Amino acid sequence: MIQTKKNFSSIFFRNIWALVFSIIFFFSIAIKESYALQHDWVGVPKTAYGEQLWDRKSIQRNEDGSVRVLSKFIPKTKSEINQDIIYTMDINCFEKAFRDVSFSSGDLKTLLNNFADWRDPNGDQLILGVIGQVCRVEEY
Repeated sequence: MIQTKKNFSSIFFRNIWALVFSIIFFFSIAIKESYALQHDWVGVPKTAYGEQLWDRKSIQRNEDGSVRVLSKFIPKTKSEINQDIIYTMDINCFEKAFRDVSFSSGDLKTLLNNFADWRDPNGDQLILGVIGQVCRVEEY
């Protein structure tokens, strides 16, 4: 009977430690994920169409030398059709070209475009602003 109590206590305390460790582990993951969701949005000059922001914390260098950044377009007038749109953009600083790798709107549906072609901004001041600012940051 005493041996059974010792076995029970041993198993009980082992399980309690495992539970405490699991709780600590899951809280640490939740803290890291919530930190990862923070952005450092930088705005470019507004235009008649709205404003464009890019996330300073999201800048990554791609293998081909281009730069990947998260960008957000906020239209001047919002409707069900016309909402904030978040883009993942690749920027070629040498050519002043861009491609939208993915985008999502207010409904949180993300559309991937892995085979996007490089495009000229065609005078779009919002895109040119993002390209200019991101490329200046990447020079340092």
